[in-house]
Amino acid sequence: MEVRELAVPGAFEFTPRVFPDQRGLFVCPFEEEPFLKAVGHPLRLGQTNHSRSRRGVVRGLHFADVPPGQAKYVYCPQGTLLDVVVDIRVGSPTFGTWDAVRLDPVDFRAVYVPEGLGHAVMALEDDSVLMYLCSTGYDPGREHGIDPLDPDLGLPWPADIEPVLSDKDRAAPSLASASASGLLPSYADCQAYYQRLRTG
Repeated sequence: MEVRELAVPGAFEFTPRVFPDQRGLFVCPFEEEPFLKAVGHPLRLGQTNHSRSRRGVVRGLHFADVPPGQAKYVYCPQGTLLDVVVDIRVGSPTFGTWDAVRLDPVDFRAVYVPEGLGHAVMALEDDSVLMYLCSTGYDPGREHGIDPLDPDLGLPWPADIEPVLSDKDRAAPSLASASASGLLPSYADCQAYYQRLRTG
């Protein structure tokens, strides 16, 4: 398993070994040991999610209140997705920074999104599937969104694909508006929570 920290500190890309043969292939998208070494604590599993999207669908930019937030470990077993992680932690040295990873069933890259970061994906082809391992269950009262098309964020959505958003995501505030209204998680709260996870 190859591990790379993204431009957003605390977020990681994991690239497993793929074993093809005449029958098909075998791959292990998640392994505890390299995850623990990179992140510093185990992945708590509270819920698994599965989404299938047509070309152009954008899901996000989503985040949850911290604590407890909702960390995600995501990969794509079918189709192709562009996965985007954004630092929305107020007070973070990298606030507003984003990074993107192409997810597909060729390399089976996975992305770990820790609590307090914004996360979005775009389907680059029809019938693209995203698998999420989530640290906590869905809590609608603590879940929030930011406009994934916010021009100030400048996220790298392909210019040749028309974004398709849900009504809820389309109505989400800009990053600046969310910050001004006190909606965003604080960097200090997130760091304190990460430390609690590391020390048990």
